[in-house]
Amino acid sequence: MTARVDVLHEGYARPDGVASTVGLVRDGERIIVVDPGMVADRNSILRPLADLGVAPESITDIVISHHHPDHTVNIALFPPVPLHDHWATYHGDQWTDRAAEGFELTPNVRLLETPGHTPQDITTVVNTADGVVAFTHLWWYEGIEGDRRATDLDELLHQRQRVLELADRIVPGHGPAFETSA
Repeated sequence: MTARVDVLHEGYARPDGVASTVGLVRDGERIIVVDPGMVADRNSILRPLADLGVAPESITDIVISHHHPDHTVNIALFPPVPLHDHWATYHGDQWTDRAAEGFELTPNVRLLETPGHTPQDITTVVNTADGVVAFTHLWWYEGIEGDRRATDLDELLHQRQRVLELADRIVPGHGPAFETSA
């Protein structure tokens, strides 16, 4: 069995605003939201979730690619569930240290350490029936040459190559998903 991926909100970065791409991953009993960040209206996350028949209370995990507010500000839309980042899992008053690299949330969902945009960036890799999907901020959107906010552009480009070698589809931080063959 493989996981199912949906994009709840397609992000953007433009002069009149910025919004995070927000993802949903379902694998068995686990329902994971990736990067519940800034959107123009919280219903931009909640409405697509409802359309998929998923109640906010059924979310079991949240993953944040990095700690910028545009990727984290709407975490409180969901109940207190395990929150996964670059170096730990947080739940209630428990902070459990662990490396992100290779950490498996489920047999079909794992995290990779992919610094570059920030030193703490991670990518969520999901095995689906249609191939491997990577939720990542290594790209703001398809085709972007670099990253003007990158803390380490050389490392970011190195990590992009790594993700391109394993993913069939990229879901970037602020834009529509794209196939790696493009």
